[in-house]
Amino acid sequence: MIGPDSELAPDQPSLLARAPWWLLALALVSVLLGWRIATNELWRDIAARLASGLGITLLVTAVAFPLALALGLASALALVSPHPLRRQVATLYVQVVRGLPVLVQIFLVAFVLVPLGVEAVRALGSLLAPLLGVEKTLAGLRATDVPMVARVVAALAFAYGAFEAETLRGGLTSLARGQAEAARALGLSRSQSLRHVLLPQTFRRVLPTLGNDLICLLKDSALVSVLGVRDITQEARLYQSATFRYAESLVLLAFFYLALTLLVALAVRVLENRLRRHAA
Repeated sequence: MIGPDSELAPDQPSLLARAPWWLLALALVSVLLGWRIATNELWRDIAARLASGLGITLLVTAVAFPLALALGLASALALVSPHPLRRQVATLYVQVVRGLPVLVQIFLVAFVLVPLGVEAVRALGSLLAPLLGVEKTLAGLRATDVPMVARVVAALAFAYGAFEAETLRGGLTSLARGQAEAARALGLSRSQSLRHVLLPQTFRRVLPTLGNDLICLLKDSALVSVLGVRDITQEARLYQSATFRYAESLVLLAFFYLALTLLVALAVRVLENRLRRHAA
């Protein structure tokens, strides 16, 4: 008989309750789609067409995210800097970029900032040509020499750098002030305490958010299609305009993005668990 002061053990969820049914459902859909692709020539052609743009999608994501992370880290350090000018410049950048849609930023970078930058480089080349003989390399540069892929990568890195700045700033400010003081008491400089004490803990804390931002950037890479860059979205649009097979191409396009985002989420989860075990 159970006494009034005895504690009941918490109910453990059953094996059925703990099973990842959502993953099993996605696996079943993947098997059905794979069978459809293997047995139907039309679906096989669409999958091959989309796969031809997969490299551009992965390239844009793999290059833009590290650049965004570097820009975000520099901006986050400026946001928590004791120097008011650095804080104001970083705050201006974050507030402006976060207030504009990513698509608008892509257009601004591709058709406004890049041409302005090219004109500045050409002017610099004209000044340096008599001294260094670089007239053909700098003064002869044109806006059309900058590929659309590079413009899109710059735009996405510029846009997501503001999001990473706020994420990293929140991670830095969430750490106890005593850790920085203890690092200085051990004789570490500000840069050394950041590199060896504060930043490693910050990245461990914000890793799930960074992983979510990486997934968002992967999905936003579809916006490169508005500039004619032939990623998987653009390949799907071109196939649709040629064959009017909208349903099949859109289903496979959605499946491609879902598979990519799930792989990224799984990789982030594995990295998060590994860092947690290492910290323990």
